[in-house]
Amino acid sequence: MGSTFFGGLKGGLVITYSEKVEREMARFERNVYKKSSMPQTVAKRWQRTINEKVPEKIHQVVSESVRQMIRATLTGTAYLSDQEVLPEGSLMEREKRLEERKTMYKRTAAVEGAGTGAGGILMGFADFPLLLTIKMKFLFDAAKIYGYDVEDYDERLYLLHVFQLAFSKEGARIQAYEKLVNWDKEKGSKPQVQAYQNIDWKTFQLEYRDFIDLPKTLQLIPGFGAIVGAWANYHFLDLLAENTKHAFRVRWLEEGGEFE
Repeated sequence: MGSTFFGGLKGGLVITYSEKVEREMARFERNVYKKSSMPQTVAKRWQRTINEKVPEKIHQVVSESVRQMIRATLTGTAYLSDQEVLPEGSLMEREKRLEERKTMYKRTAAVEGAGTGAGGILMGFADFPLLLTIKMKFLFDAAKIYGYDVEDYDERLYLLHVFQLAFSKEGARIQAYEKLVNWDKEKGSKPQVQAYQNIDWKTFQLEYRDFIDLPKTLQLIPGFGAIVGAWANYHFLDLLAENTKHAFRVRWLEEGGEFE
């Protein structure tokens, strides 16, 4: 287990927002470092078997979508929205705004998943890049809600590590978390080109593909796919939002921001 961010916790029947955050972050960190249980190990083996049966065309669509997403995240403007950078505000105020944004994006993702899932294989293919766009727009908005300028290359790189944290398993998830915890040392430590090259893009793509393969493959089944598509997209946005919140909480605590 690598170096952790949190130490002891405060007790008491009535807790402040800062104590609530510390407790939730300590729980989150334990889950990041927790070893796989036996059912999870069995599920991983089953996942490999499923992956071998998934048509290569699907793997190619996912991989290409992820590559395009990475490129757009670091250099493009496709994920910018009307959300403004919030220069002031406590953590509680910002997280209330984040919750509102999350609800909006979850609804959008669920509708998109149901629509493409109802269309079977061809529409299912279209869902991969569409869902990635929704996820990245949420991440860009989240960064601005916490007061960070996404025009900054380092901030965009940070968002890719948050994405990895949310959609990776075991070792890759731990590595992503520790980079986020030590972001002051990570950011700006290498030229932009070198920082880009040092990311293991192949692992990035495979981790994401393996994480979403089963539910997104079921989504390709006509009729049944609409139900799976709506549920899966709603769930994945919820998962991304939870990891995003904790990633930015780490920075907020490190920088000594106000809680209430």
